Amino acid sequence: MRLAIKNLYYVSLVAVIFVSGCAFTKITAVWKSSAYISQPDKILVIAIAKKEVTKRLLEDDFVSRIKERNTGAIASYTIIPEDKQNDDEFIAEKMKEQGANAVLITRFVDLKTAYRCVPGGDFATPYGTWRGYYEYGFGIMCSSGYVSEDDYAVMETNLYSDGKSDLIWTASSKTQILSTDQKFIKAYVKYIIKTMIKQKVLRNR
Repeated sequence: MRLAIKNLYYVSLVAVIFVSGCAFTKITAVWKSSAYISQPDKILVIAIAKKEVTKRLLEDDFVSRIKERNTGAIASYTIIPEDKQNDDEFIAEKMKEQGANAVLITRFVDLKTAYRCVPGGDFATPYGTWRGYYEYGFGIMCSSGYVSEDDYAVMETNLYSDGKSDLIWTASSKTQILSTDQKFIKAYVKYIIKTMIKQKVLRNR
């Protein structure tokens, strides 16, 4: 078994959030192997994260939601020691011991910030003077409003089969960060599981 864990392991998951609210997730790209027509019986879940608490929250939430779909699941942190987390052979042996025939790997890819004008009223700025032209470079001004910064975590989730470790399914997504780490994770995992069911790579009950 040769998973791309060694190259992924040092990529950290960073999601430090201070503003309350609800996060939403959007799939930006998805692919499924046409050769894979069944669903896994048991999945080993591996979250690649810098913080151990984040890793455990991600893995636990995925495991809980996968089990709701009549599919076995196990969090990697419960069976794989920290010094073995990038050891492919060790992980393959643990999968065999646990009867897992698929592995799900989720990781953080990027953190992006989007800026938007929240009016008040909007009006186009003049550019007859240098002051007007400078302001016009921003397109519009917010009159009695403010500029909002929306942070998004870009994530990647891959599902591999046991045996040859072929890629079964992969999705890229972005989740708006508006809440605590735990709420962010729950919003992300919930949407990914929903998409996996829709793509028929996970049982629907």
